[in-house]
Amino acid sequence: MTNTAAIKDFANPFDDWRSISVAIFMALVGYTVMVSVPVLSTALVQKVGFTEEQVGRIWGADLGGLSLGAVIAAMLVARMNRRYLVFIGVGLSLVANALCMFFTDYDVVLALRVLAGTGSGIFTAVAVVTLGGTTNPTTAYNLELIGFAFSTALELNYLPQLTMNEIYLFFMALSGLCAVLVFGIPARPLNKEQLAEQAKHQTIHGNWRVPKVMPLLCLIAVCFTYINIGGYFTYIELAALADGVSQEWSGSVLTWSSFLGIAGCVIAYICTRFGLFKPLFWSLITMAVIVAMLALGINDINLAVSLFGFMTLWTFVDVYQSAMVAHMDRSGSLVALLPSVQGFGQFVGPNIAASIVGAGLGYPMMFVVSGSMALVALVIYIGVSLYMNRREPDMELAEAS
Repeated sequence: MTNTAAIKDFANPFDDWRSISVAIFMALVGYTVMVSVPVLSTALVQKVGFTEEQVGRIWGADLGGLSLGAVIAAMLVARMNRRYLVFIGVGLSLVANALCMFFTDYDVVLALRVLAGTGSGIFTAVAVVTLGGTTNPTTAYNLELIGFAFSTALELNYLPQLTMNEIYLFFMALSGLCAVLVFGIPARPLNKEQLAEQAKHQTIHGNWRVPKVMPLLCLIAVCFTYINIGGYFTYIELAALADGVSQEWSGSVLTWSSFLGIAGCVIAYICTRFGLFKPLFWSLITMAVIVAMLALGINDINLAVSLFGFMTLWTFVDVYQSAMVAHMDRSGSLVALLPSVQGFGQFVGPNIAASIVGAGLGYPMMFVVSGSMALVALVIYIGVSLYMNRREPDMELAEAS
């Protein structure tokens, strides 16, 4: 009787504003490299002397590390104190970024970026799982991506003004703050009774109890989406400069386009009335078009159109992809893999793009290949949607009988 009363009066600790705020901050810190890749790539070329192909592989290695760190977190997040995981991730990030200040050899920097990314991946996965643990994860991820828009704008504008060592110090300061604030998030996931109570209050209804293959397919789709994002975003500024667009214009467009992420969040909030699938379908089609259209050449106008549309859709797509996985996996072990597949996609995308550029096929082919990855994700989501729509009547019939 006491246990029943406790469940009835249950207040989800993941819904606490302090938990959400700290988780959002940690996620934004973890994604710093991901959102700053264009200016970081240019910085390594201009300030350190790496080639265009090398910078794609260096930042791709960082994001590959992000993927590895998230996998490590996913294996431990349901069993281990999540705050300890954050401390481990922050420690790895601090050590790797500090060593980057003393080494400029390509192979060493490549290895250190993998280590730094691994640390970021661990605490980013904890942050994403914490947001996924809220009663209405669509709203939580929307708030994260509004912050994402502002942090992206600040980083794209501020980081080019720093030396590489100052950039590494910036990364270290942000990671250190995560360790300071970590006590604001719950250390453990909800139990089964609490999860059942939580399900009564979620805003997007439906039968989300699906075989594990469904969220796994969604994670594969996220990966393809981020292969597109990684290739496009790593080389967009370098491709624009190669086509004669001034660095002043491309830098301004990159900065201002990041604020369009807020528009993406607002549109995503409005479109929740249409469910999770239909808005995602149309956004992926549009994203493929605005990336591939740059294969015809880049000028001031279409660069602005492409980047403004791309940044709007990036946040829009992320809200729906993240919310879908969170609804399917309330335990958090698969949600923790979101940064992993995002990082892996961002690792594969720049490397595919670097290989295309290195083979002399040019930026037009790179944009076509990147855009096509969004269509692969679309096909996967259509398959998941068909499964969900086909099984819903059967579940209702079973309940009625």
